[in-house]
Amino acid sequence: MQADKNLKCDLLVVGGGINGVGIARDAAGRGLSVVLCEQDDLASHTSSSSSKLIHGGLRYLEHYEFGLVRKALIEREVLLRAAPHIMWPMRFVMPHDKGQRPAWLIRAGMFLYDHLARRELLPGSRSLDLRRHASGEPLKPEFVRGFVYSDGWVDDARLVVLNALDAAEKGAHILTRTRCESVQQQGQLWHAELRTRSGEQIAVEARGVVNAAGPWVARFLGEAAQKKSSKSVRLVKGSHIVVKRLFEHDHAYIFQNPDGRIVFAIPYERNFTLIGTTDIEYRGPTENVAISPEEIDYLCTLSNRYFARPIAPADVVWSYAGVRPLLEDAAADASAVTRDYQLDLDTSGAPMLSVFGGKITTFRKLAEEAVDLIAPVLSNQRGSWTADACLPGGDLYGPKPENRSVREFEHFVHGLQTEFAWLAPALLLRYARAYGSRTRQMLAGCKQIADMGEEILSGLYALEVDYLMRQEWACSAADILWRRSKLGLHLPAGSAAVLDGWIAARATQQRSETQPA
Repeated sequence: MQADKNLKCDLLVVGGGINGVGIARDAAGRGLSVVLCEQDDLASHTSSSSSKLIHGGLRYLEHYEFGLVRKALIEREVLLRAAPHIMWPMRFVMPHDKGQRPAWLIRAGMFLYDHLARRELLPGSRSLDLRRHASGEPLKPEFVRGFVYSDGWVDDARLVVLNALDAAEKGAHILTRTRCESVQQQGQLWHAELRTRSGEQIAVEARGVVNAAGPWVARFLGEAAQKKSSKSVRLVKGSHIVVKRLFEHDHAYIFQNPDGRIVFAIPYERNFTLIGTTDIEYRGPTENVAISPEEIDYLCTLSNRYFARPIAPADVVWSYAGVRPLLEDAAADASAVTRDYQLDLDTSGAPMLSVFGGKITTFRKLAEEAVDLIAPVLSNQRGSWTADACLPGGDLYGPKPENRSVREFEHFVHGLQTEFAWLAPALLLRYARAYGSRTRQMLAGCKQIADMGEEILSGLYALEVDYLMRQEWACSAADILWRRSKLGLHLPAGSAAVLDGWIAARATQQRSETQPA
């Protein structure tokens, strides 16, 4: 069938999760022409189903993955500086009891965690008397001793979008809801056939291909590219639950279950607590992964082991699950499978690079290494650049990443609230957290609340929806309420239908306006 559209590029990236958009951004910034296709919305699957942490991985020290932990610890502060609006430091409390490793051994592990990489932004670990610290109050009285250490929090879905936005602003074509059906090698070129949700076909001629399909990496190789690989991924399902807030302070908790698995309890969206994750083998379909009743029971039981206030499955207000495509390493326990990654570059003809494994904290380094591998094959010798660059909205106090942007974020918010005094402070805080310095771009020309258009849902104005659809590839209520934001947690039932109806009406109106009279 004749394609409706034809594109030529240096690099076709398949997959709109964190690794795919990170690679597209890095490559576009080095001057390569890039096309990225994603069969669904950006961050629809694994990359919006994480524990939402930028962390070194304290528990990986148990498996002697010192190289991975060091790499992640270095990246932790690089990322915090690059996007201080969607990431911020967080303190984690680990209650200790007799069933765990000796306190001296845990303290030694935390000392190592503190010193494997240089820290400028995050305080070190220390012991806690839970009877005298605010984090002890919500816990059962038998937990009297603990430890506290630092890591970071991230809005994972927005991290994906911001990487895609930066890639697009550097010239990349970002095609969402567009599936790569086949790639065929012809000489020194790849010929790819893409298909959009509406059925439009797009032909892409690319000098190289990056397979960043996540859980579908092996399937893409076998079905779309007709290639075999010596590497494989192990699918591990991770699920989370959200309940009404279990504690008032701003620390998170790390709990160890008697089975050895780790679960976090994290302050979430002001009024909630996020609890997860599970680590179980997964062999089902990867398109629509959901939490099981057994996983909900598991997370509730573990929470009840530590918190004085018990929770039950009926208390769960939202849940999500995702499949992590971890690099197969023959570990017997799913929770022990490595979170490191491998890049497989096939140069037998036109190059194809496949990404196996990885974790959200190391995405930027993974992307840098991926482009370092494939760019020279495409005669591009430009050096890496992302370690010293802000993500869109992260340039709070200048174009370069700054420690000040992390330490003085509240000062930035106060400046916005002074500048836009006619907006509710809570709404401006949400904008600052979502859009950072680009809040001003979104609100450009607005002098009063009426300038923001219709309030479609409580706190959601037409101005913001238009911005998300125009700038951030949002097409539906789910994109806006659950990935570009978490407003879905705060709005009443039926809100998604209202927003979808508004979006459909706006599309009809725009079509009528563009048709000739």
